Amino acid sequence: MIDPLVDWLAALNGYAGTLAWVVLVAFLAGVVLERYDETWAERAYVGAWIVLSGYWLTYVHYFVFAQKSITEGVGVVIAIPLSIYVAYLIANGRRRLFVVSRAIAFAWLFFLPLSSLAFVRRPLIQTVTSHTDFVLGMLGDQYRLGDWYPYLPAGLELPDGSALSGQADLPEKHFPYRNTFLYSPGGHPITYTIRLACTGIGSMAIFVGLIGAVRGSLRQKAKAMGVAIGVIYVLNIVRNVFIAHTLGNQRLHIFPELIMSLFSASDPYLVSYYIGDRILAQFGSVFALIAITWLVLRWVPDVLTVVEEGLYVITGTEYDLTDALDVESTEN
Repeated sequence: MIDPLVDWLAALNGYAGTLAWVVLVAFLAGVVLERYDETWAERAYVGAWIVLSGYWLTYVHYFVFAQKSITEGVGVVIAIPLSIYVAYLIANGRRRLFVVSRAIAFAWLFFLPLSSLAFVRRPLIQTVTSHTDFVLGMLGDQYRLGDWYPYLPAGLELPDGSALSGQADLPEKHFPYRNTFLYSPGGHPITYTIRLACTGIGSMAIFVGLIGAVRGSLRQKAKAMGVAIGVIYVLNIVRNVFIAHTLGNQRLHIFPELIMSLFSASDPYLVSYYIGDRILAQFGSVFALIAITWLVLRWVPDVLTVVEEGLYVITGTEYDLTDALDVESTEN
């Protein structure tokens, strides 16, 4: 009975790319109109948030059923009604949410071109791959790094010296880049591919949006943005190394039956991946984002306004965190 719904959600994902550009145009329209007429800006933002809810809907299948990501799956499902609720609040006069809308606009403006343009995407992915390769080499891992696409060919020599008996798919590889790490624990081929999602660009976009949306000197905002992006990049390399190392060497192969059941998996060699990435790394990323936000507040305290409005949307309670966090906001 659930299959038709899953198929429908999978079909919706095909519209995600187009809808992403509609979201960007809608929010940028609100930013421009806000400078001239707040009433029209309000209408633009209401429409933009409704479109954004539709965009999140197109990704439900990808995060929940394809990726089986706990944090991203829960996040995208919650984001749908929250986006509609923000549209409702703005339509009913809560213009303080304009700053959150501007944050979305700037984040989208940073993320979408970088993720869509091949001449930017390829060097970004390959730079992250190169740094991950360097650290894994220092750890002494035995693997091969290659540009195999869209599958591993039969007869390919594995890191342990054996040969791949048959063709093996690379379902998470979408471009013929040299970004796939091949391990062979026990003669079994295991791959970890550095994709756009593995570059940290999504987290970087969050802080570009937060910092770009509020007041503050350009010098302080540039400093905060540089620190945030730098810290995210380094932590992201650590994350990739951790996942590749634990997956390729099967370091987290614990409670295999439970993990395989939880993620509806059939390959026991992926247990380490689900624990390392889907549980430890993703939940760790949440705490890292909170810590980086605290750092950013040192230079751009008005970012706290966006945080307070976000908390209001989630809890329905007004917050004033300036004293608690010892920062001084100038946003009204």
